[in-house]
Amino acid sequence: MERINQKISRVKEYVSLLESLREDCMSRFLSDKVYRGAILHYLYLIADSCISIGEMVLKHKSLRVPQSYAEVFDILGENRVLEPEFAYKFAKISGFRNFLAHDYEAADAKLICELLISNLDEVKIFLGQIEGSLLNPDN
Repeated sequence: MERINQKISRVKEYVSLLESLREDCMSRFLSDKVYRGAILHYLYLIADSCISIGEMVLKHKSLRVPQSYAEVFDILGENRVLEPEFAYKFAKISGFRNFLAHDYEAADAKLICELLISNLDEVKIFLGQIEGSLLNPDN
């Protein structure tokens, strides 16, 4: 469980870093390659780490092994580690992770900056539900 908590702490750090980079995202993303690289890198780390956290929780709770990244969240929802409706919605992060891993050069500034502004809260919700589940042995 210590590894899970360490990973959660790192994701919180990444979220905080991205929140500090929100200002003037569109123009900076288009004009500053270092800024763009940092944004994409931290978004990738968040997405990949959320999947890893999910996989570690599945193992910790002796739940079935997923066949895909998206299924990690389905299983967490089925077993009420995450709220089922939220889990279904949050599973999209797996596709986003794959996009960042393979097609990051096609990243659209508007899409990335809107995600940066709106979806970091979903990551916080995910982490909160995971932490709550780890504190509750019945879940």
